[in-house]
Amino acid sequence: MSNMLLLICALAGIVSCQKPLWKEPLAHINNAELQNYLLKVHQRCPNITRVYELNQRSVKGWPLIVLEITKHPGKHEELKPEFKYIGNMHGNEVLGRVLLTALAGYLCDEYLSGNPDIQKLINITRIHILPSMNPDGWDIATESGGKDWLSGRENANGVDLNRDFPDLNAVAYKAEKQKQRTNHFFSADVIDHKLQPETKAVIQWILNNPFVLSANLHGGALVANYPYDEARGPNKLHDYTATPDDDTFRFLAGVYSGAHKTMAAGKSVSCGGDDFTHQGGITNGAAWYSVAGGMQDFNYLSSNDFEITLELGCDKYPSAEKLLEEWNNNKQALIDFIWESHIGVKGIVKDALSGQPIQGATIKVFNVTGNRRIDHDITSVPGGEYWRLLTPGEYRITVVKNGYIPKTENIVVSNPPHQEAVCLDFSLMPNFDDQSDMLFDSMSSDPDALEILNLLDFLRSREKLPN
Repeated sequence: MSNMLLLICALAGIVSCQKPLWKEPLAHINNAELQNYLLKVHQRCPNITRVYELNQRSVKGWPLIVLEITKHPGKHEELKPEFKYIGNMHGNEVLGRVLLTALAGYLCDEYLSGNPDIQKLINITRIHILPSMNPDGWDIATESGGKDWLSGRENANGVDLNRDFPDLNAVAYKAEKQKQRTNHFFSADVIDHKLQPETKAVIQWILNNPFVLSANLHGGALVANYPYDEARGPNKLHDYTATPDDDTFRFLAGVYSGAHKTMAAGKSVSCGGDDFTHQGGITNGAAWYSVAGGMQDFNYLSSNDFEITLELGCDKYPSAEKLLEEWNNNKQALIDFIWESHIGVKGIVKDALSGQPIQGATIKVFNVTGNRRIDHDITSVPGGEYWRLLTPGEYRITVVKNGYIPKTENIVVSNPPHQEAVCLDFSLMPNFDDQSDMLFDSMSSDPDALEILNLLDFLRSREKLPN
């Protein structure tokens, strides 16, 4: 760069003269290069990013590196929703890894360049990006030439990570029949096998953070897939299995497919006989094929998080020459989907007398517009916050907590684009007549105590199961 150009860049604030970060990873960079790239993004945008690793590494010792991007990174901020993207769960499905790496650079570039839409998104959302959940599988796939349909799919222990999560669906389906609680089913009792280190790391990540929305990026088809992934019938391989939030999940999947340049386009795209363009580029997971032990359903049934799975194309390991085209196909969809963490309603639950936040309150929803209860509750997190993703309509929100008088409010949700969710706070009056003992049985139905029990069970399970 000439001295004159350097002077111009200095006067202009430098940013416009720097090479765009997002273009660099549009190649198949190795695991060490991926780590270095995320550190480079942090160096370019130190005030809005943080690089950290999950608390367990891959079988071969690669750290599972996450880039956090938000205003004031490194801490949760009140009522700011948390969002995550995970790529490369199957090591030979590499496009998601490339796109998420590029997205990290793009968000940094656009924030610095003054893009008001990106600046607002980053300022009001805490975004976590894990480009590769299975770095060992990526190595295996790449060393074999990247053309084998299965080589590198599994981790270094030969385990499919998207079949390795505790199967909470069976627990949930049983609870449905018995009309028991409808959320937060994770406990040590459901762990029936030795979990892989990558799976353990992500489970603890899910349980330790108040994620609201997320997506898991795959390859081999072109579709936005939504829960449930596992069919209710034990012998049904292709059976539409709706969650209580089916309307919301269909909407979320449609946001991605609609913004993608080819996923929901009129032109047919068939991957091995699977063509979803005629149905808007979306599918219920179990209607496609039933999957037990998947990450998508685990998120929904163990936490407050709503997750979908994005199948990004027929070619699991596209050539480097195709990566820019794929980036252009997905860029707007990746950004639009993050914005959906702001739909519905959010608020803080507090003690009406002390003003202190209430953790573990149950948030129940009745769809007034549709005249039906949404039989899946969420719970307030530390700080008393809650986020409830909902499509437009009128809803009746009821908050319940042991020792308090329940409270109900009606609210209209409209979800204007690129705006924060409507806020609805609750102040609960203590119920001094409630003398119920917090014994184990009562704890199992109380969300606050349930979280404690689940955490204790999980820690004990780690001690019992060999590493």
